[in-house]
Amino acid sequence: MSTDIVGSRVRIRQNRIRQVVASYGLLPLVLILICAFFTYQEPRFIATRNVMNVLTQSSYLVMLAAAQLTVLLVRGFDLSMGTGLSAISVTLGLVMTGMLAGNPNSIGLAIFAAIVAALAIGLFVGMVNGACVVFLGVNPFVATLGTQGVAAGFAATVSGGFPVFGLPVAFTDVFSRANVAGVPVSVAVCVLVLVILHFMLNYTTFGRGLYLVGSNPRAAVVAGLPTSKYALFAYVVCSVVVAVVAILLTARTGSGEPNMGGGLMLQSIAAAVIGGVSLRGGLGNVFNCLLGGVLITVLQNGMDLLQVDSFLQLVILGMIFIAAVFVDRLYSAARSG
Repeated sequence: MSTDIVGSRVRIRQNRIRQVVASYGLLPLVLILICAFFTYQEPRFIATRNVMNVLTQSSYLVMLAAAQLTVLLVRGFDLSMGTGLSAISVTLGLVMTGMLAGNPNSIGLAIFAAIVAALAIGLFVGMVNGACVVFLGVNPFVATLGTQGVAAGFAATVSGGFPVFGLPVAFTDVFSRANVAGVPVSVAVCVLVLVILHFMLNYTTFGRGLYLVGSNPRAAVVAGLPTSKYALFAYVVCSVVVAVVAILLTARTGSGEPNMGGGLMLQSIAAAVIGGVSLRGGLGNVFNCLLGGVLITVLQNGMDLLQVDSFLQLVILGMIFIAAVFVDRLYSAARSG
């Protein structure tokens, strides 16, 4: 084999490494080192049961981070995600229990109607958020903060502040306990969502338009893109994915929870930004969300196994988030400079 051929192959490998580093930074290496550290400190970390638990836990966060990605690309974000989860979860519970109270044998119909209602609420919330930002010109922070309050009030009011129990066992069996080819159903749904979003963002005119709208709005207008419709649809996609996650989480808890959201909203933004999605728009992909979501879940799981104080865990995760935002700012400054 000639020296030129060998040198060419080496250069190709080097270019691939540079592309990976440019897209994801050193995060894959950091993730590997963290896993190695936790494995050394606590051998149970790599036990099959714990690995499956990490995959299941991370699947919800990864999907929420991917949902945030769609609005982050157009220089927005969704603060209503956490309370939106709660509102949809309560609605799922009330629809199913209400229909079963009238006809205990209509389990399949009750589950179907509840899922349709959940997706409809997600669609409605996304349209409201998008309309406020696009047509009313309200800042995304203010618009989604307002929606957050409305969703929280709705969830607390219709449920009376208490979980909605009595969900059919078939619902939890299908959307929580079931496996798809040996993989937990939440992980399978997460893979499906990521594949759909990846295809949409990279192989459709709409997806490429989102990147242009976020990275250079003026150029998007000059190019004749309907920027308002693109931004509106981004919020709709985000909320529909949130509805999917709400269905899975409701099945996992076995009840409609008015306080389901918790800190998932902040974690979703953190996962996206830590993974490499820019807060300044136009930069990021679903693999960034995958890496960020898995990293946060691995950290939480490992620290739980090592019995790290929960408050200290919040400090550590907060510091990592601040560092990620700082790196994003440096990268954005270098890109614009």
